[in-house]
Amino acid sequence: MILEMVRANGAVSLRELARVVQTSEVTVRRDVRALEAEGLVDRRHGGAVLPGGFTRESGFPQRALAATAEKTAIAEYAAGLVREGEAIVVGAGTTTQELARRLARVPGLTVVTNSLLVAQALAHANRVEVVMTGGTLRGSNYALVGSGAEQSLVGLRVSRAFLSGSGLTADRGLSTSNMLAASVDRALVRAAAEVVVLADHTKLGAETAFQTVPTDLITQLVTDQPPPECERAGTEIEALADQGVRISVAAPAAVAGGKAGPAERTDRAERTDRGTEAARRDVPLPAPRGAVHPGLAASAPLGQRMSDLAPTRRR
Repeated sequence: MILEMVRANGAVSLRELARVVQTSEVTVRRDVRALEAEGLVDRRHGGAVLPGGFTRESGFPQRALAATAEKTAIAEYAAGLVREGEAIVVGAGTTTQELARRLARVPGLTVVTNSLLVAQALAHANRVEVVMTGGTLRGSNYALVGSGAEQSLVGLRVSRAFLSGSGLTADRGLSTSNMLAASVDRALVRAAAEVVVLADHTKLGAETAFQTVPTDLITQLVTDQPPPECERAGTEIEALADQGVRISVAAPAAVAGGKAGPAERTDRAERTDRGTEAARRDVPLPAPRGAVHPGLAASAPLGQRMSDLAPTRRR
């Protein structure tokens, strides 16, 4: 069952494997190690991927069902970053689709997108103007790609781009497994003053074929708190922060009451004061720059608040 899931999806987290096969993550981890010893899978960032180093893109139904609680929290947080009357671009993906569902409540918003799913989510939002690119429909993710999509973005300038992808590392930045999708995402980035990447922990440390956004162009990453076994994800978060990316961590449990959002972020001074008191069981995240060493700050228990780590960045 585990091997079939990895072959079907390209990459599967231990948490998802344990849920599907109805066993513990400890048991799943042991089975994954056995498959790795046979050369059938590779272990990556708390999960399993096809051998060969690069993760291939899974089908849309599989992506839509993966890490749903994390994606919901990330989308809720990201929606809180958008201001009334702002003009933004939103790329294709299951996480950005979740974001679009929450943007309907922002009055005076203009959303430029190449995603049919993003446009559909905003179709009945009478206070939001939706502008779609041209292009050729890519059925696997319901996105418009190709020269038509790219040409329609020439001359566009917006405040922010919200993008997702298949993998994110500090070395290569955001990447995807499809060349046409990567090219359109790069055009979306060129249209924006800032780039916000939405990526749950299963994508942190994953390598895919085509780079879309290099690390030095990423302004902010909105992600979830990686589980303890995902050491690679925690390492990537630290490395991204060291390169000046602002890290915002959304807690899935906080979304249940509709409370997630930037209003719950703590400022740098408060976070520094709490750093010595917080439990260190969570993945350590870098504190703001300015000290002799970046230091470490742990996020508060899930459901209480979100951690927002904002090192100063020059662009």
